Amino acid sequence: MGLPRKLLVWLALAVAISVPIAAAASSPLLAWRDPVYIAAGFAGVIAMVLLLFQPLLAGGLLPGLSHRRARRVHGWIGGLLVAAVVVHVAGLWITSPPDVIDALLFASPTPFSVWGVIAMWAIFAAALLATLRRRLRLNPIVWRRAHTALAMVIVAGTVAHALLIEGTMETMSKIALSVLVIAVTVKVIVDLRVWARRSRSKRQSSSSSP
Repeated sequence: MGLPRKLLVWLALAVAISVPIAAAASSPLLAWRDPVYIAAGFAGVIAMVLLLFQPLLAGGLLPGLSHRRARRVHGWIGGLLVAAVVVHVAGLWITSPPDVIDALLFASPTPFSVWGVIAMWAIFAAALLATLRRRLRLNPIVWRRAHTALAMVIVAGTVAHALLIEGTMETMSKIALSVLVIAVTVKVIVDLRVWARRSRSKRQSSSSSP
């Protein structure tokens, strides 16, 4: 008798997030790094791992979680994602302020810095938009479209940043995680049909109007 589908999904997710973390923890590059730099690097790894959960929660793809609970956890992980990015950038600032300043000013000669900064600002913007959603009284369709657009920028920027940088993450596990994050994000965006719903509602509105 095989394992239940629910258990298989959670086991697959556990492998997907534990392998990159374990590979990064055993990286030989950590041997001569100071603790602050190591903490900053692992904060970046954790941020990318957390990014995998967000589309899974938004699309209701994690078994055992109701829609309401999934939305709540999605918000919590969004907060953790912001915290991980802050720790990542703060740690790099402590170890090398000029490099961080160049990156923030888009003056860094390394392309991965540009993509990292783009992803960082998109994460902050998505978190701010979620925090101010009720106060701004955004139309649900506008909210979905804006949040989805920011999510696309976050995923694209994070994956480009991770793939271009030669850091503590092991190459194959990093590529596998990147492909998985992109695949899940694309699937959820297609399944939710954010823009298609908007178009359909427009057609229904125009057909019902005199």
